[in-house]
Parts: sequence; structure tokens; C-alpha cells
Amino acid sequence: MEVGNRIKFLREKSKMSQNKLAEWAGISQTHLRRVELGQAGITVEHLQLICDALNITLKEFFDVGNEKEDLTDVFSSLTPKQKQLLIEFLKTIK
Repeated sequence: MEVGNRIKFLREKSKMSQNKLAEWAGISQTHLRRVELGQAGITVEHLQLICDALNITLKEFFDVGNEKEDLTDVFSSLTPKQKQLLIEFLKTIK
């Protein structure tokens, strides 16, 4: 698991911008962006601050694979065009 990718996934799942997460965690937005891109590492202390801002524990952060992705989460992440195509497809399988 890439820590930066996991932070980005959890941040987007919480519908939080990089700026807001950085502000709530008390770290710079530039550093958060670099971590998410895999261009910088992160300390345990900063990761704990991020988890606190996301309202999760460190255990939950590293507990990959036990999450259930809700259909509404998947649908909400689609573009308007993808949503329309999916709806059209679903109508064909009634």
C-alpha cells in the first residue's frame, strides 16, 4: 500500500480538499500534495494528525481490504456522461 494513495483515497472518500485536510491536520498543503503524489515521505506524527482530521484511527488507515465500497460511492465518483451510460446500460438488463 502506498501511503500517499491511501491518504488521497480516504480524503476523497470524505469529500475533503487537500487544502482543508492540510488545514485541519496542521500541515502544509504543499507537503500533503507531495505525499499524495509519492514525492515525499511522511512521519508517523503527521500521519496521526491526518487520521485525526479524517476522524479515523491509524489502525483504520492501515486496515486495507476490510472496507466495503457502497454503490452510491461508486456512482457519485462517475462523470455525468458515465452516469448516463450506466443508467442506459441498466435499463437494457431489466
